Amino acid sequence: MSGADPRVRAVLKLAPVIPVFTPENVDDAVEVARALFNGGLPVIEVTLRTPVAMEAIKAMVDAVPDAVVGAGTVLSAAQMEQVKQVGGRFAVAPGATPRLYAAARDSDLPFLPGVATSSELMAGLEQGLDTFKFFPAVQAGGAAMLSAWNGPFGDVRFCPTGGISAQTARDFLHLPNVLCVGGSWLTTRALLQARDWAGIEQLARDSAALVG
Repeated sequence: MSGADPRVRAVLKLAPVIPVFTPENVDDAVEVARALFNGGLPVIEVTLRTPVAMEAIKAMVDAVPDAVVGAGTVLSAAQMEQVKQVGGRFAVAPGATPRLYAAARDSDLPFLPGVATSSELMAGLEQGLDTFKFFPAVQAGGAAMLSAWNGPFGDVRFCPTGGISAQTARDFLHLPNVLCVGGSWLTTRALLQARDWAGIEQLARDSAALVG
């Protein structure tokens, strides 16, 4: 894989919101995948923050094969390879290093690296990428920062994630350089503890209807 990877943008264009989900157990992860997909959000980012995350990704891929399930919080080359082995369709990182960029190329997995500064963005451009996660979006300058970046980096596109809510998503989605937003408001701890799959599906339906 060399140069910008069109597969990344293709994934980000599938829906205005990518749910960011941290699984606590595999059975519930499958229910979450079904609820999000049925609600109209086919792309799901599963964070690698719990011991069951890899197993959850595999189970979600098997149970909802039409969903595009990927991994978030990818920090190492070993994780990158494991994500591909369990059927993950893309990898997202909170930042990026030369080693992680190389691992993404080696695994041929669509990779969305995180950037928070213009220097990090330029380092990613030097690696041949043109699409990034802006993280943590609100803390790193929010919609105003992305609007400012659209001048010098007009060809770059973003998925801002971090601190975004259903109420503020539109502030980002109306920007010309934003393809979608990432959000954890669809799978809050309260919803998961209540096993409120219908509630999650409704939030997904509402989010799928968001436009800039």
